Amino acid sequence: MNDMTSPRLTSLSHGGGCGCKIAPGLLADLLKRSVPLPAFPNLMVGNDTADDAAVYKLNDEQAIVATTDFFMPIVDDPFDFGRIAATNALSDVYAMGGKPILALALVGMPINVLPHDVIAQVLKGGEAVCADAGIPVAGGHSIDSVEPIYGLAAIGVVHPSKVKRNASARAGDVLVLGKPLGVGVLSAALKKDKLDAAGYAAMIAATTKLNRPGAELAQLDAVHALTDVTGFGLLGHTLELARGAGLTARIRYDDLPWLPQVRDFARAGVYTGASGRNWTAYGADVSLDVAADEARALLTDPQTSGGLLLSCAPEAVDDVLAIFRADGFDEAAVIGEMVDGPGRVEVG
Repeated sequence: MNDMTSPRLTSLSHGGGCGCKIAPGLLADLLKRSVPLPAFPNLMVGNDTADDAAVYKLNDEQAIVATTDFFMPIVDDPFDFGRIAATNALSDVYAMGGKPILALALVGMPINVLPHDVIAQVLKGGEAVCADAGIPVAGGHSIDSVEPIYGLAAIGVVHPSKVKRNASARAGDVLVLGKPLGVGVLSAALKKDKLDAAGYAAMIAATTKLNRPGAELAQLDAVHALTDVTGFGLLGHTLELARGAGLTARIRYDDLPWLPQVRDFARAGVYTGASGRNWTAYGADVSLDVAADEARALLTDPQTSGGLLLSCAPEAVDDVLAIFRADGFDEAAVIGEMVDGPGRVEVG
């Protein structure tokens, strides 16, 4: 341990959590400039539909799920930061219907700015989440960085026939969301010293809850599409479902679950800059039939370690909700449906 005074983690970064993501419009432009991949017959999922992870078929019984995710601090407590980042990274494995088997740590820290015991607490937070998931942190890579960065490269397995993509929703499907929304708003309130202890506890509970139901949901043939809601907000990730399937997604605003205090903060103008960037990127493909200012800010709010979002046949809804409830996702809710129409989102 060294004896330097530790600055607030969030003061060392220009953004935090999944709000750090490159704006979706810019990201789409950058990906368009990439060289197209040659054909790899065993590559089941690549980057063609902005899915959550890559999936590579090994044989008729096994496929590998591979993903990576990292970001700058969303909170000042180093142990909580590590837990949130690790939970968020593992979520992409669950969102493909897979089960994680190991992780590698990705660490960038300002070594001469942060006390070494603070950095160690970040790593311990990530290790604690991986232990909860039943997997080891089996290695990784670290650099001396200007801003603190932490995350994981995560590897999982899934049966090839049980892979759940984000592009296979069907007309008539029901949309179900696993976690309440509003993480970005609460993180903005935290930065402004407006978030009380109860609000902080609710944010930590949501962002450190592993999306384990994904692996069990993948066993249901009636679950047609699966993703998780992260930096592009509920609208952005629902739009990916809609575009991928060539359908229109309808969201019922009054049925959306929210973390405590979120709507009050949004009415007071407390939200992140990423909300505006998200709307600029995809707002042309969204229709809002609700009070515009609050709804726009909340629906585009970047979710760090957000909930699973799935599209399933109506007759499977009870089974889907039962799987969520059995793992403690008590606020999982039906939020809309997929209908025939162009790839866009309608909110009413």
